[in-house]
Amino acid sequence: MVALSMRQRRAALWTILAAGFLLVNFHRTATGVLADTLSRTFDATAAELGLLHASFFYIYAGLQLPAGLIVDRYGPRRVGTVGLFLLTGGVAWFALSGSLVSAFLARAAIGLGGSVLYIATLRFCASWFRADQYATMTGYTIAAAGVGGILATTPLALAIESAGWRVSLLAAGAASGVLGLGVAAFVRDTPARAGHESVGEAERETATLAEVVANTKTVLGERETWLMGVILFFTLGTNFTVLGLWGVPFVADTYSVTVATASLYVLAGNVGFVLGSPVFGWLSDRLERRTGLVVGSSVLFTLVWALLLVIPPLPVVGLVLFLALFANGGIALVFTVGKERHEPAVAGTITGVINSIGYFGAAIMPTVMGGALDAFYTGEIINGARVYTTTGYRVAFGIAVASGVITTLAALYLHRREQRPEPGPQAVAADD
Repeated sequence: MVALSMRQRRAALWTILAAGFLLVNFHRTATGVLADTLSRTFDATAAELGLLHASFFYIYAGLQLPAGLIVDRYGPRRVGTVGLFLLTGGVAWFALSGSLVSAFLARAAIGLGGSVLYIATLRFCASWFRADQYATMTGYTIAAAGVGGILATTPLALAIESAGWRVSLLAAGAASGVLGLGVAAFVRDTPARAGHESVGEAERETATLAEVVANTKTVLGERETWLMGVILFFTLGTNFTVLGLWGVPFVADTYSVTVATASLYVLAGNVGFVLGSPVFGWLSDRLERRTGLVVGSSVLFTLVWALLLVIPPLPVVGLVLFLALFANGGIALVFTVGKERHEPAVAGTITGVINSIGYFGAAIMPTVMGGALDAFYTGEIINGARVYTTTGYRVAFGIAVASGVITTLAALYLHRREQRPEPGPQAVAADD
């Protein structure tokens, strides 16, 4: 890679890190296709499946703040390498699990390894790309995760039909191990460490411990941090619960289609995930607008989930999932808003804090929606898997709509605060 130009090298290194994050999203959403299989394998209820799915997110969410601090302190290369190796071990454990408890702990281990990959990739982008490219690269990074989500739908369903769920997951685990070796061998934390000139965004390579503590206090003390966290809490909580767990069973149960067919409609949602973030990131960088796009995306998010309350024709379900995840790309601009409010050395910390709050939503919402489905379970079992009622799914989607309303209100408040005249440093401290 020595002969590569700066532009070629940063693209190649970003690709390696982004591929690792792609696999993180593959594993955190794979339970949608696996839901019926896991229900039969472990004789699990909807609430138990929700807890199994959420075990990834409890660990993932709890480690986002520490992950941000660690990435700021040690850099994306070392942290990304360790994360991918831990992810590999967790996937192997999950694939070989013989009980629900073992699977629960294994998915938590997957969340442990995966918890650092997004922040490590964004920290790399903060060092290797210009400030006016950051929202675009954030969009591409989230799009990579969307590709992982696509692989966790119909391709995974076909792989399971061909080789079984355990072998399929072991193969995915092997891929993450190879990527871990790639990060260790090739990724460098800053252009300077790779023999290139700095792009001017992050001259300093790591933060000292004292600076990390000070950065954390600053981030946690700002009202905007908590508003962005609330936005992500309900958005990520809803999206990862529906696409990652209940989307496939909903389509299969309600419209009487196979799991492989149902996964095609969830795939449409992941296509929206892939396209939304780059489109909104590019648009935001060109227009130099952030929070206004967040508000508009939040409104779209709310309206499209409301369509599922009437249980529309099946093609509309695919459109709803596409648009809901497309809107996620605009809502994800809060990461850029947070990053631009602080110095470059705080990039990992602010990302970690708001990401942590967001993924607690992804940890809590599966159990909430699973409880709603269990409340309307009629006792019917088909091919060893529980079948849930249309009313139960309506209640679950009502929770999604309520989440969208709260997201929109928080986005409006954030937009209002960000539109205030820019105060001086002392005024910022006094206000926050």
